[in-house]
Amino acid sequence: MSQQLITIKEASQWASELLKRDINESNISYLVQYGKVKKYNGGNSIYVDINDLKNYYNSYFGKREINWKKRLGDDLNWALSFDNLREKDTTKHVHRLHPYKGKFIPQLVKYFIDDHVDDFKKEIYFKQGDIILDPFAGSGTTLVQAKEIGMHSIGIDISRFNCLITEVKMLDYNFNTLEKDISDIKSTILNFESDNKIDQFDSELQYQLSIFNNKFFPSPEYKYKVQNELIDEGDYAKQKEIEFFQIYEKLVKKYNIKLKQNKENTFLDKWYIENIRNEIDFAFSQIKKIKDITSKKALAIILSRTIRSCRATTHSDLATLVKPQITTYYCHKHKKICKPLFSIKNWFERYALDSLIRLKYYDKLKTNSFFSIIAADSRTVDLFEEIQKRNHLFYGHLKRHKIKGIFTSPPYVGQIDYHEQHAYAYDLFGFKRQDELEIGPLYKGQGSEAQNSYIEGVSKVLINCKKYCVDDFDFFVVANDKYNLYPTIAMRAGLKVVNKFKRPVLNRTERDKSPYSEIIFHLKNQ
Repeated sequence: MSQQLITIKEASQWASELLKRDINESNISYLVQYGKVKKYNGGNSIYVDINDLKNYYNSYFGKREINWKKRLGDDLNWALSFDNLREKDTTKHVHRLHPYKGKFIPQLVKYFIDDHVDDFKKEIYFKQGDIILDPFAGSGTTLVQAKEIGMHSIGIDISRFNCLITEVKMLDYNFNTLEKDISDIKSTILNFESDNKIDQFDSELQYQLSIFNNKFFPSPEYKYKVQNELIDEGDYAKQKEIEFFQIYEKLVKKYNIKLKQNKENTFLDKWYIENIRNEIDFAFSQIKKIKDITSKKALAIILSRTIRSCRATTHSDLATLVKPQITTYYCHKHKKICKPLFSIKNWFERYALDSLIRLKYYDKLKTNSFFSIIAADSRTVDLFEEIQKRNHLFYGHLKRHKIKGIFTSPPYVGQIDYHEQHAYAYDLFGFKRQDELEIGPLYKGQGSEAQNSYIEGVSKVLINCKKYCVDDFDFFVVANDKYNLYPTIAMRAGLKVVNKFKRPVLNRTERDKSPYSEIIFHLKNQ
């Protein structure tokens, strides 16, 4: 097949026409950068072969819905895949304020709770002014969306840190004060020096890495070869990893860099290089001095987001943490030799700016609806008592109108330890961990005992929540119910399943990209 070379701009226009949706130039550049399609140089322009694009889109987009339905069933609701969205759409404004495993995308919440969603097939379950509850609030996606559309909301979570993430998203800020506090803390951190040799060491290391990677892992040529199996990635990468490690060792000795801390008693002791640990402790000591409580909380989340990115681990191991990485290594994600981080300064500055932009953007979208975030056990919490303590006006509204329904996603059985995913934050902030109260945690496994415990836990949550709801409530529960537990849960909670929406889950972060679905259970009183 002869080559048909077109520019990036022409490629975006061609792909947009093919897929009947907007494919911009940055989307095409991404395919080139990551070796999905081959790059051709021509003067001042970059070209791609239209045949490469056809192969990519036919294999990835054009046939995806058909293939997924073959494997997961024709009852798959493809409209709920939201496959037309880019990552920046699903992580818009405060939804990306802090990483959080196991959250649903905001568009899914919006589809079910917003009465202005443009879908003539969709029933209307909620309206502006209703109260919605999320008893497994996580990082607050339901609450954020509710406030955007003018619904009142209550979020409950057993994790104190999860509640802080949600709170920072929802709070009202004096942005003049917040900007000044961020600027002051940023300057203080940038001027702090724990080891005056670190900057020189890191600069020389990056210089040597640049030379080495440009020579042995040129981008995107190397990625294209790996993508098309024109090179044995495993053997080649291992050989080059060993070669560069010798350069790294010499630099560590030259600058007398201390990598490991003296102890490994806590998460902060084990997973951070010594200089980064010193910077973290200093930064937190400065944040604690801030007088404005909303600024203090926002900066705490910025610092938490920063230190999550600065753990001594590989880029492909950020979610699981196998072992501390304090040397250079071949990175399967970036297809080159990468290094651990030696300072939080650049990341803190980047996240501070990004967080401020996101908070300001969401501030323009928020309504003045009530919200409340409660750190408690959803099986036993007294919502009337908790709301009365926090907001008398909201309490009066709640007593008069009650909760219209729930939109939530309980933990899946044996998949995530929700406290452990933010272990660094619990260490730093001194929050009490309540792992033993988690429902369906990873450490309990997925056996019959864990399943029975899960059924009991979720049932008790729903039973408790019903007490605060209108008679004709609507509960929406998002679950990957591979063990078919929710019919039993519904029965035990005095509920009935009136509908099920089976949706494909796209754009997952796990390496296993095989077709995967989840169900949104619509539950009502029996």
